[in-house]
Amino acid sequence: MAVLVPLSGPDAAVGRALGQAARLAMFDTGSKAFELTVYDTGEAGAVAAANRALGAGNDLILGPLRADDVRAVAPLTQRARVPVIAFSNDADIAASGVYVLGFTPSQAVARVVGQAAATGSRRFAAVVPASTYGQRSARAMSVAVQRAGGQVVGVETYDRPENARAAAQRLASRGYDAVLLADSGRPVALAAQGVRPGARILGTELWASANLGSVPRLRGAWYAAPTQGQWGQFVGRYKARYSGQTPPRIASLGYDAVLLGVRAARGWQPGRRFPLGAIDDREGFAGVDGIFRFGPDNVAERAFEVRQVTAGGSSLVSPAPTRF
Repeated sequence: MAVLVPLSGPDAAVGRALGQAARLAMFDTGSKAFELTVYDTGEAGAVAAANRALGAGNDLILGPLRADDVRAVAPLTQRARVPVIAFSNDADIAASGVYVLGFTPSQAVARVVGQAAATGSRRFAAVVPASTYGQRSARAMSVAVQRAGGQVVGVETYDRPENARAAAQRLASRGYDAVLLADSGRPVALAAQGVRPGARILGTELWASANLGSVPRLRGAWYAAPTQGQWGQFVGRYKARYSGQTPPRIASLGYDAVLLGVRAARGWQPGRRFPLGAIDDREGFAGVDGIFRFGPDNVAERAFEVRQVTAGGSSLVSPAPTRF
């Protein structure tokens, strides 16, 4: 099993954490079913790393991290009939033999919008960045609102963080019950200042790794994210093994991808290709981020919980499902 991540270049810290998390999973499970090797996509590119991994006889690839790298290596892995479990959150890169493990914004948006609708919100609006992530978040909100029988009364975009507040203020006359702020950090803090008084503020999975409780207007806001239940334990084991280093939130993907491989290896016969049927198991898998499974579109379907921003961090509003 190969892990393709950047160990050099601007994303080296994230890539290193993903690789270390994968090794930690091997250590925790004690699995002897396969060997794990980490290949650097930052040095000579993802294609070169994939060729090295395939040439070494790897039967499963975890990674790459970025969507463009996944697209680049997919033709190679598909010809070799080696499945890819990508760390990207871009659902558009999913294809035959290519699975997306990252946290896609559409699922988090659907979860938090559904929770808001269940508690009385009917008129929804959104303030999103003028980016692919923003577009997908707005589209996901529209679908979720329609499913819940609500109405989208407005969507505003901004090109720079400092313009987020003005974008929110442009929605002031729309009379919305709830507004989605599909960003994190400074843009969300600024946008919140322009939100209509009394409206419920909603966020995405990006909020899970942000400290937003210092912004008074965001206290009480809801967001959907992977369950926090196992995260603290994972961080503790990671720090103990890697000299006190604190992993970024995305590192859990490296750990959970290996858990998937370990479980699938139970039915992996020596000399045969990796069993794709194990990846498609409809019962799903359990990991640091809760339960997940791959749908017919090869995108990870996740069970998100809804949390509320508090001055000291967050509190649970609605727990994540424990089974599909």
